[in-house]
Amino acid sequence: MEKLMFDWIQNKTELQLLKEKYCKLMKKSYQLALSDKKKSDALNLEAKQLLSKIKDYEAEKEIAS
Repeated sequence: MEKLMFDWIQNKTELQLLKEKYCKLMKKSYQLALSDKKKSDALNLEAKQLLSKIKDYEAEKEIAS
């Protein structure tokens, strides 16, 4: 039963995991924007770098197709 419960976690592609992480970083950055600008900016920068990786990965995947 436990194995079935967590199978959906293992089935995510690297691209899906990157997108989820990006969304979490952007959400956290937005929430911190009013209280701690420096931390918000740092998270935003990290999210932008992750977005760049996502775009590169998608472009690479498109070329391979």
